[in-house]
Amino acid sequence: MVGKRKVREKPRSKRRKPSRLASKLLSIRVGLGLSQGGLIRHLGLEDQIERDYISKFERGVLEPTLDVLLAYACAISTTGRGEFLEAIIDDNADLPRRIPADPRK
Repeated sequence: MVGKRKVREKPRSKRRKPSRLASKLLSIRVGLGLSQGGLIRHLGLEDQIERDYISKFERGVLEPTLDVLLAYACAISTTGRGEFLEAIIDDNADLPRRIPADPRK
């Protein structure tokens, strides 16, 4: 009798993923009035990611790395310091109504 071959499942991450992240990233790009390629240039990430990554981030297929999330946060702040990083990653927080936003308001 031949034994059945065991199928290995991918290990599941125990890290909780923000459920609103994809929609927030899409809102940021739309709020800035940029195409996917334009967003990459605006974020200064031409050497790190390609246009299809933006699509995957916005559809929730991939999660951006921390440096990419920080670039998004810097892009939506008038100071460029990334004050809104928490608003991007926290499901209980909303993005500012105006993008780019003044963090003092």
